[in-house]
Amino acid sequence: MKSAGEFLPILKRLHEVIRDHVVAACEGSAIEALSDVAREEEGDTIYAVDRVSEELLVEFFEREIAPLTSVVLIAEGIDGEIAFPRGASVADARWRVIVDPIDGTRGLMYQKRPAWILTGVAPNRGPSTNLKDIEAAIQTEIPLVKQHLSDCLWAVSGGGATGERYNRITGATSELRFEPSRSVSIAHGFASIARFFPGTGIEAAGVYEEVVRGALGPVREGKAQCFEDQYISSAGQLFELMCGHDRFVADLRPVFENAVNARGSKLGICSHPYDLCTELIAREAGVIVTNVTGGPLDAPLAVEPDVAWIGYANNGVRAQIEPHLIRALRHRNLL
Repeated sequence: MKSAGEFLPILKRLHEVIRDHVVAACEGSAIEALSDVAREEEGDTIYAVDRVSEELLVEFFEREIAPLTSVVLIAEGIDGEIAFPRGASVADARWRVIVDPIDGTRGLMYQKRPAWILTGVAPNRGPSTNLKDIEAAIQTEIPLVKQHLSDCLWAVSGGGATGERYNRITGATSELRFEPSRSVSIAHGFASIARFFPGTGIEAAGVYEEVVRGALGPVREGKAQCFEDQYISSAGQLFELMCGHDRFVADLRPVFENAVNARGSKLGICSHPYDLCTELIAREAGVIVTNVTGGPLDAPLAVEPDVAWIGYANNGVRAQIEPHLIRALRHRNLL
């Protein structure tokens, strides 16, 4: 394969296989069975539902991708890096492919919200290969059992974002049109700072209140300024920004670590590079995705690093929010 974009049709098939197997597992298993803890890893907890996709992933790479090119596979749930074809050198592989087989496991296993399959493709630059190096990405929705539609979005760097919607009942696909919000304010829209798990709630809530107050002024009795939506999936949050559902989302958990430790608590779970390996799609769709200081996301393609990120629907929202966000973080000594 000479370009990262050539991976997309093959990866789309992989995503469809994983999606269908995971949905079938959800249809055939009780919630308690899917939510059993399979094992604990350093950066996350692996549940029984995660195992369904992990087993398919390695088998697919060996069968479908290894005969075509040399790749290094990095994925949640896989120990270390795997080079394909088997026995090939990690250093000599042409590509690095990073995968999150299920992003949003917790919402899916309780059938609360859809999850996503994520894949990003970058030229192999060894251990220094970075999120910024990803040249093609694809994310596919794993729908709830009661949901008959499933979306898939993909992008090649510089080529814009494309999507399609799959009907599980008819098997038909149709074009998926999506566009970030054009509103230049979070007023009466959705704006969130992630606080999915105990540990960072105090810090996240304090920053959120200060940012909203700075952007919209004090709360008036009986009036709603804006709304929050805690979608426990980085890809899901990016999708909501791409589709115009959300206007501002930030996941700042790693930034809060020192403050959390100072009050005798622990940081807990954070987003990792595999959770954000499809942020290229959001940027190609027009969403502004940055690190905490406003630059591009900068994290190696590995499973361990904690990553903080911010997403704005457009430059107007960024201009409204970013100064208040930076100020709130600085006066808490978080930057």
